[in-house]
Formats: sequence, C-alpha cells, structure tokens
Amino acid sequence: MDRNSITGLILITLILLGFYFFNRPNAEQIAALNQQRDSLQRVELQRQQDEIARAAIAAAESAQIAISDSALTDSSASFKNQQIYGQIAPFIEGEQEFYTLENSKIKMVFTNLGARVYSVELKEYKTHDGEALILFDGDGNDFGFLFTHNTRVFNTSDLFFKNTNLSDSTISFEMGTEAGEILQFNYKLPADEYMTDFSINTYNLGNLMTTPRGSIDINWYAQLPSHEKGRQFEQQYSGIFYKYYLDEVDNLKPTKNDNKDLRTRVKWIGYKGQFFSSVFIARDAFASAMIESKIENDESSEYLKYNKAEVVVPIDFMSNQKLDFNFYFGPNRFYTLNSYDKDLELSELIPLGWGIFGWVNRYAVIPVFNFLEGFISSYGIIILILTILIKLVLFPLTYKSYISSAKMKVLKPQIEEINERIPKDKAIERQQATMNLYKKAGVNPMGGCLPMLLQMPVLIAMFRFFPASIELRQESFLWATDLSSYDSILDLPFNIPFYGSHVSLFTLLMAATNILYTKMNAEMTQSTNQMPGMKTMMYMMPVMFLFFFNSYASGLSYYYFVSTLITILQTILIRQFVNEEKLLKRIQANQKKPVQKSKFAARLEEMSKQQQQLQKTQKKRR
Repeated sequence: MDRNSITGLILITLILLGFYFFNRPNAEQIAALNQQRDSLQRVELQRQQDEIARAAIAAAESAQIAISDSALTDSSASFKNQQIYGQIAPFIEGEQEFYTLENSKIKMVFTNLGARVYSVELKEYKTHDGEALILFDGDGNDFGFLFTHNTRVFNTSDLFFKNTNLSDSTISFEMGTEAGEILQFNYKLPADEYMTDFSINTYNLGNLMTTPRGSIDINWYAQLPSHEKGRQFEQQYSGIFYKYYLDEVDNLKPTKNDNKDLRTRVKWIGYKGQFFSSVFIARDAFASAMIESKIENDESSEYLKYNKAEVVVPIDFMSNQKLDFNFYFGPNRFYTLNSYDKDLELSELIPLGWGIFGWVNRYAVIPVFNFLEGFISSYGIIILILTILIKLVLFPLTYKSYISSAKMKVLKPQIEEINERIPKDKAIERQQATMNLYKKAGVNPMGGCLPMLLQMPVLIAMFRFFPASIELRQESFLWATDLSSYDSILDLPFNIPFYGSHVSLFTLLMAATNILYTKMNAEMTQSTNQMPGMKTMMYMMPVMFLFFFNSYASGLSYYYFVSTLITILQTILIRQFVNEEKLLKRIQANQKKPVQKSKFAARLEEMSKQQQQLQKTQKKRR
C-alpha cells in the first residue's frame, strides 16, 4: 500500500471509532433495551404457553374420549385456565354474590368479587332530594392489590373469593388452595360505630404470590357522588385529605385536578365530601402513597370528583402475616371525629381554618353551638343567640371603634384648616401638623381600625364554620329550607355570570344592611378629602358580597345579616350616650396641655426642616 492508502485507512478507522463512542447507548438506554428485551422474552414465553395449551386442548378434543360434549367443554376450559393462570385458575371465574353488615348507623354491602366493600349507606342521613345517602356504590368503588403468579399479574379485585364466615358484625373472605395457601380478608363492624375494622391475613403464600420490593400496592378508586343542593359549593369543599405519620394533615387542591407523590410514611387517606367522608386508615402506617383527584366538569353528572390512591404496605409472603387497617365511613361531625384517637386528627377533615381562626371555632364557637343544641331545636334561633353572644363579647371593641371615629369627626374642621393652610407640595409638613393635632387632642387615627382588626378572627372563623357545619345540613329556618345551602326565593331562567341562576334573600338582606352600615360609618369617619375614591370602594364591598355569597350557605349570610344589624343598633345606641360637643371640649382641653414629642413626631419635624432647607437652596440656585 502506498502512503495515501494507509493514511485513508487510519482516518476511516478513527471516524468509525469516533462514531461508535459518540453514538453508543448510555446506561439508561442500555437498561431500557434490557427491559424491552425482557418484556419481549416474557411475551414470547406467554405465546409459547398459549400454543401449548391450545395444542393440548386440540389433542384432547381429537381423542374423542367417551364423555358428554358438555363435560368435554368444561374439562377443556378448566385445562386451558390451568395452563394460563396456574393455581389462580379456580378464582378467575365465578358468580358475584353480595352480603350485608349493618348497625344503627351504617349499612355495608360486600361482594365476593375482590372481597371488597361494594357500597356504604349512612342510615341516619338522606340526600337533599330525600334519597338514601350512599357514599359509593358498585363499580364506582374499586379496592385491591396487585401480585404476580406464573409471570402473570393479577388484581385481587378481579378474583372471586369464598365467603367463610358471616355473622351480625363480621364477615370473612378467602382465596385458598389445597396446599394450604390462603389469602384472607376480614371485616368487623361494631355496634353503633362508623369505624370498621379490616385485616388482611396471609398463610403460606410464598410460592403462590410474589410482589416487587417486598410490599403490596393497595389501589383504592372511588367516584364521589353529589348529595347536596349546591353542586358548585359541594365540589369546592370535596377532595382528598391525608395525614403524614406523626405529622400534620394536608390535602390536595380542591378547585382543580391535582396529584401528589407522598414519599414518606402516611397514616391515612381520606376521600372527603362536604359533609361525609370515607377514610382508609393504617393501624401502623403506609410506607408511601400516590394520590390523585380529578374534577367532573359536566354539571349534569351525578359525580363530583374521581379519587384514586395507591398505598404501599410492606409484606413478606414467605411468612404468615396479619395487616390491620380501619375504614371510617361517616359524617364530618366535629365531636364524632374527635371521639377517635386524638393522634389520628380526623377532625382536620373539617376545614375550620388555620391558626387563630381554627382555635376560635374549636374552643369557642363549636362548644357554645353544641351547648345551645341541647336546649333549642331551631338552628335559626341558635345562630341568632350565638350572634348576640359574640356581639356582646365584642361590644367593648365596637364602642372603642365608635369613640375613635367620633373624635376624628369632631376634629374634621381643624384638619381641613391644616389642609387649606399647608399646600399639597409640602406633604411632610402637612402630615407633621396633622400628627401634632392628633397628639395634642389625644386621638389615635388607627383607633377605629384596630378594634375592627381584632374582630376579624371571629368574622373569618364564622366564614369557615357555617359551610362546614353538618349540624345546619337540611335544617330549615323561615324561607330557607337548608341552612347549609343557598336560600332561593326566585329561580331565574338564565345564569348571571359570577352570580348564578337564583336569588338568595338572606344575601340581599346582608348586602342591604352592609350598605346602610357603610353609609353610617362614612359619615363618622370622613375627615378629609384626600382619598375621594375611597368612598366608592366602601360601597363596592357590599355589592361584591351580593355576588360572592349568593351561592354560599344561607346560615352564613343570615349570621352576617344579623351581626351587621346588631352593629347598626349598637351604633345608634352609643350615639345616644356620646355627646359630640362634650367630646370636642374634652379634646380642646387636651390640646392645651403640654405634650412631649414622640420620636416619630420629632423625626417628621426634622424631615420637614430638611425639606424646607432643600426648597430654599433650590430657589437660590434659580
């Protein structure tokens, strides 16, 4: 070879080597190829097994053994199933049967297909249209776990179990072989309880079942039906809640499709409706979980959401084990949920608010509400009394707020004189003069805001309490047929955006009283014309409430209406005892007293001097 040929061969070799190194698969691609190859091998193995089964069936048919045609068919099908499904074959086909456990509170229907709860009825409650209240029913609830046998994957929810025990409070299902390999599901429903015991027992399953990672993935799927009159409101208060092991309770976003991978231990998973919940509880803890909630956007559908959970439970089929769980199927009633183990924190299913708002509800509103329930049957009267009690407790703050507003009102002429005397371009000087006036008069300009701010926790706590209170569900008062839903006095033939297709009278009354109170408050607090747009904003809030609360619980609108009405009456009453002329004389007397400047006032004065000096310097330069 000449030198050019050798050079060409070397270059070609280098190019090929470079192409190989730059294009060779990485570790992830090699793993994917190996997984694909293994999958192809499994498919090929399954195809060969199917061919062997078909060949055996064909041979049996051609032998023409002296048995009836029906017996031949049964034998062939059984042989085929045995070839395909192995020892699981006897549980592949069967007839679905139903069994019932019930107590005074709930009725549970079980099916041998999957050895699972088929439906749950809460006997003490009805839907808004008077039908039986079913938490879930039929194929709308699926429960089981996956396992592998003879290279095939099975789901317990697709297998037929045998009922081995049925009493007034217990039921057992099992799937077992002649070799003593048994998988058992046990349920126990105590008397007068919403909590059900559930256990999974395993015996000698090491050769019958295998699972990856030494655990089972229990899948729980449930369709959440609508039970209440206000679909949009009910959907907003529904979703998936969960509790971390030895930690707080959290939830998926209720207003959109959401999912979460919980990579740490979880105590329970709850499918929460507005007033009723289904909760799957681990006696110890789930190792991890995957949860997902999807919203049903079709308003004509009977379902609100579709919830799915996959919880990981450690298990060793090589040894006999018992896994203990509980199911809670019942109402979101605070004292009912709180009656169980405090560490479960099931009461967190009720959205009472975080921090101080939740404390107000738990330690003040709910105990008083529950106390009044023992004496009064009308929940409208209970809300009225509760509102009066709250307003009496908050009256000192209301009085202080009024006095502060009255002081600002009598100082209005002096403030206007300051604004006329000091031009707008000297904002710091004007602010300093105003603050000096307040200081001499003994008036705190924030005095009216602070009492209102202190009342906010109660207002927000009540906002959370009423929509979540099952006690108000289907309780009527005056024209409202259900205090937990909207009170429609007129159904519109069309839908108004952001308002709805009905007219809520309590919401109208609430908006009207808020407009009246805003007008009274504006007369008391207007001291300057510095913010002319504020007056319009103050009147916009009641109008916004009209749209916002139209579809909310009528009990909430009723509370705000009564609360605002009482505030108006308190204001009128206070006016009778507060003489503004005497108040002005007292302020004028305070103005004559020497007042030590605060650090803030001294700082304002210094800034004013600096501003004046700067203005003089600029004038000299011109």
